[in-house]
Amino acid sequence: YGIGTFGREAYKFVDFLQSSGQTRWQVLPLGPTSYGDSPYQSFSSFALNPYFVDLLELVEDGWLTREELEDFDFGEDPESVDYEKIFQARFQVLELAYQRSVQSKNEQEQLEWFQLEQHAWLQDYALYMTLKSRHDLQDWGKWEEKYRLRDPDALEAVLQEDHQLIQFWSWIQWKAFDQWLRLKEYANRRNIQIIGDIPIYAAYDSADAWANADSGIFKLDAHGLPAAVAGCPPDYFAVDGQYWGNPVYDWNRCKETGYVWWIDRLKSAFSLFDIVRIDHFRGIESYWEIPFGSPTAAYGKWVP
Repeated sequence: YGIGTFGREAYKFVDFLQSSGQTRWQVLPLGPTSYGDSPYQSFSSFALNPYFVDLLELVEDGWLTREELEDFDFGEDPESVDYEKIFQARFQVLELAYQRSVQSKNEQEQLEWFQLEQHAWLQDYALYMTLKSRHDLQDWGKWEEKYRLRDPDALEAVLQEDHQLIQFWSWIQWKAFDQWLRLKEYANRRNIQIIGDIPIYAAYDSADAWANADSGIFKLDAHGLPAAVAGCPPDYFAVDGQYWGNPVYDWNRCKETGYVWWIDRLKSAFSLFDIVRIDHFRGIESYWEIPFGSPTAAYGKWVP
């Protein structure tokens, strides 16, 4: 159905690794991908990609039928992912499964337990994705001020009015976590450890930046826009450097908060992986900071 998932082919790959004497499986970041489909620009540093939920397992559980899946166009090329078609089809399929799943008292209770277990990030993520749908999928910098700056009354109204949509985004994460953790357990039982990968930076278009705008851990201005962004200096491969656009951290503020966001993030990563790689780890020592809106990354500077 258009893309690899946490389903049977992944289990076959684990069997292949075991039979060929391997003991490590390194994966790219597993977060929800945004515009451009890069795993290094994710809507959340904690969530998993809805594309990886195995649809055949939802068929086996009785929430979908194969006939229904055949009604959707997931792309024709078995060697290439058509992300636009995946985007158009997958959420319709998942919503169909969700509507049936939550009719089950057992499923509803398990979802509620997952929401309690992941409360530190899950509601903000589900709320963020709901508000994105209200704003034609635009990033939060383009939302109405009451949502952009997280007015409590406005957010409470959304929680009430869009309760089912918020529940839907939470349900997807429950299914994704459940499937991934069972796959990881299967690998671990076969002496294969998972090396996970997390981007050093959160995306601007993310629940992380939006929900933590008031905490000051990201360098954002009073309107919620980045004051400075990440990238790389000019080098042999890119004469103007690389302008990534991710908001950079205010490390002094991170320290004042006890690095709580980073600690929560790494705790989450170590619940999903056996070993964690931080992409662009060099940025922990010092990083290239570029004033937001600069024409190229060459306008940046090194900051310890």
